[in-house]
Amino acid sequence: MRIPDTPESHASLSRRAFLRTGAVSGAAVLGAGVAPAFAQSAAAASDAVVPDFELEELAIADLQARIASGQDTSLSLTESYLARIAALDKQGPALNQVLELNGEARDEAKRLDAERRGGRVRGPLHGIPILLKDNIAAAGPMTTTAGSLALEGCVAPRDAFIVRRLRAAGAVILGKTNLSEWANFRGDSSTSGWSARGGLGRNPYALDRNTSGSSSGSAAATAASYAAAAIGTETDGSIVSPSNSCGLVGIKPTLGLVSRTGIIPVAHSQDTAGPMARTVADAAAVLTALAGVDEEDAVTRGAADHAVDFTRFLDRGGLKGARIGVPRERLFGSTTHGDRLADEAIAAMRALGAIVIDPVTLDVPGDLWRTELEVLLYEFKADLNAFLAGLGSSTRVKTLADVIRFNEEHAAKEMPYFGQELFIQAEAKGPLTEQAYLDALATNHRLTRELGLDKVMDEHRLDALVAPTGGPAWLTDLVNGDCSRGSASSIPAVAGYPHITVPAGFVSGLPVGVSFIGRAWSEPVLIRLAYAFEQATKHRRPPKFLPTIAVST
Repeated sequence: MRIPDTPESHASLSRRAFLRTGAVSGAAVLGAGVAPAFAQSAAAASDAVVPDFELEELAIADLQARIASGQDTSLSLTESYLARIAALDKQGPALNQVLELNGEARDEAKRLDAERRGGRVRGPLHGIPILLKDNIAAAGPMTTTAGSLALEGCVAPRDAFIVRRLRAAGAVILGKTNLSEWANFRGDSSTSGWSARGGLGRNPYALDRNTSGSSSGSAAATAASYAAAAIGTETDGSIVSPSNSCGLVGIKPTLGLVSRTGIIPVAHSQDTAGPMARTVADAAAVLTALAGVDEEDAVTRGAADHAVDFTRFLDRGGLKGARIGVPRERLFGSTTHGDRLADEAIAAMRALGAIVIDPVTLDVPGDLWRTELEVLLYEFKADLNAFLAGLGSSTRVKTLADVIRFNEEHAAKEMPYFGQELFIQAEAKGPLTEQAYLDALATNHRLTRELGLDKVMDEHRLDALVAPTGGPAWLTDLVNGDCSRGSASSIPAVAGYPHITVPAGFVSGLPVGVSFIGRAWSEPVLIRLAYAFEQATKHRRPPKFLPTIAVST
């Protein structure tokens, strides 16, 4: 989960806090234990030489072309990305964004190369290295910890459903990325990108800037070309907000398109996984692999009619005739920079043939966060207790209460900067049969669906709403916590509707994105619009690993 979505919300500490979430044998473990706030001083980082990297910014299609030509193999790609991580993650700029590498990655790549030589190519991800956020289970040798020392050494009994989907598509699982601990649903004054297990990660565009949360490591690692793409998770903003801060395409799917089985939960009414990539085409290819019906996750039954090859919707002319709504009163006004770049993006869409209805009224109350928080607190307790129970003897903590006690007993390592107020509030909640929970959930869906997104899109016959995803990355501050200034994430997150962010430009060298928000199951439409915008504007630029930025006006 992540960040506020209206200017007035900054007055509320509770809202600021909860919207920060997103929601080994044989392994090469990187950064276990508590890392310092920064892996090295800014002065040392400024002297670091970032080596040239032949695969930098290459898309999945480019990588497949290199394999097809004989220039590379899956094994050579895997080794190149591992070398990139070794050069940048704990030395050089020291991004500190990889918790653990898959000790079997090379063997996986070799098997996929052998398949290719035998004439079998599984699809566009065959032999392509992918990183996972460390709340997504991958059966040994890697652990799954959500960045918490309470789960250190925990080896999941099996792959998450989406990891099985990725492997079936031929992806090489390269390793696990750092994240905001417990998907940033723990304390009132958290700093995104920090976990007790991994320490603080850095933004590759400016090392003193925040990556946002909670899929912070997946974003920064993909921006730095550690892998072809990565998988993040979102409860409210944790795919789109880090993508915004790291110049990426992030897709938060419709709730139910992608399974949550095997993913450490925040709240089942909003949690989803999704792709984080450098291009819309790559994100569409990864989403194709992830989407599908999981018999163990009932919400995915709707995916039977909607899990398709999303690369079919990559249309350079996709904005021509599209009806775009601009919800200025509700989703603009948080940051001057974000608004300006969104306005430039809207002008580009109009030039590409879009029909822009500006403004439209998205009539969702600004205090939606109150009932959202109520739902998340109830669901977090229920969902986490169920997840931990399924881990059996592989973990020392069996309930949320156990995790709270562990943090208290290891406060120097687990809570050096911020506490666990949200954990304590969640533990005080009763079962999901309580009327307070049921009423809050019904209110959330009514306000964001039939009275919110569905209403405005029906009224104006819209294909999508467009808004600034957020503002440029803020300075990391472990004392005061995050200083974010708004996001477009909350309404589609609470509704369970799709949301795509695409790079829209830069502010003093820091990337900022523009959001496409749609109806349930409208991923094909949003991908078509996002791809047309991306291809016409080409805003994505690789990071320079600067220690800080020179602010310009």
